[in-house]
Amino acid sequence: MSEAKSTPQGGGFQFKVRGPRDFYGGLALMGLAILALLASSDLPGQSGFAFGPGTAPRMFAGLLAVTGFVIALTGLLMDGPKVDAFAIKGPAYVLVAILAFALLIRGVDLRMIRIPFTIPSFGLVLSTFAAFIISIMGSSEMKWMESLLAAVAMTAFCVGLFVFLLQLPFQLWPAF
Repeated sequence: MSEAKSTPQGGGFQFKVRGPRDFYGGLALMGLAILALLASSDLPGQSGFAFGPGTAPRMFAGLLAVTGFVIALTGLLMDGPKVDAFAIKGPAYVLVAILAFALLIRGVDLRMIRIPFTIPSFGLVLSTFAAFIISIMGSSEMKWMESLLAAVAMTAFCVGLFVFLLQLPFQLWPAF
């Protein structure tokens, strides 16, 4: 546990982290919120009642910062579990899933790295499904049938949200 105590003759401030996992997790969320605010600083924001492209990222970053602050404060005020050893498998699979989605949704020309091959765009449906399956594989509790059903449900949700509800111009299927 982290502690900062005053000297016997000094009086003053005492600081003790009672729930290290919550405290450091909250700090990490606040750091991520600051990074999101910096990344979205060049985007135009809200003017009057009209939203700009930077409005949503800034709102979500602000909510993330407030949530992180509350979680970190909980770690200071309430007893909680210690920080466990960091497992790399889950985050690594999620990172690979994000990169796979980015490459599959747009396609990639491998000639830039001197490989004479181009991977075409797989479209939103297959790219989303592949990303969900890859990320689910990072869980130690993965069961294939449940994972496939969850990936189908989440893919259908993404298609419904982005293509039909928000009417974004995504290509649904591969362009072979």
